[in-house]
Amino acid sequence: MALFNRKTNDSATTATTTAVDPALAALTGDYTIDPSHSSIGFTVRHAMVTNVRGSFGEHEGSLKLDGSNPADSTASIDVRIASVDTGIADRDGHLVSGDFFDAEKFPLMTFRSTSAEQLGGDKYRVTGDLTIKDVTRPLAIDLEFNGSATDVYGNERVGFEGGTEILRSDWGLTWNAALETGGVMVSDKVKLNFDISAIKAAAPQA
Repeated sequence: MALFNRKTNDSATTATTTAVDPALAALTGDYTIDPSHSSIGFTVRHAMVTNVRGSFGEHEGSLKLDGSNPADSTASIDVRIASVDTGIADRDGHLVSGDFFDAEKFPLMTFRSTSAEQLGGDKYRVTGDLTIKDVTRPLAIDLEFNGSATDVYGNERVGFEGGTEILRSDWGLTWNAALETGGVMVSDKVKLNFDISAIKAAAPQA
């Protein structure tokens, strides 16, 4: 089920109309990201030969979905840097230090969307501003809409998953160490991945 409207051409009139799926329109509303059923992670090349994977355990955010005009939908996410987890405490400590994120001075990484578009089917691109430390740069995230459902507690949920790639140096994360065999300890390219479950807010009482 596509989240965005589909436009259809009538060859007889050459007019373009927009068909709004009632099921999609029903998704319109405010949603809170459920951190216990969502993940925000990353993958980075280590020592040129393997990948290190990690995630941020503490994050919160909101979605405003417009099923009738999805281009007006928005997303906002705050990630607590100190919650980074790569499975090795010493490495996590290095990541939150001044060499990398400097979490004591810059505790949050944030994303604020500025636009959304359909790429085809259930695939979408959300563009916005990613802020790490004191640097804000545009970022496009490709997502797939996984659908909607009512859970066993009566919550209306929607799900999205996807990712993007960044160069960490664009956000001032430049620490590295040269290897004796050539190359560097940590790649500049970082893959970000998102698996989001969000709960719809109850409609206000009349």
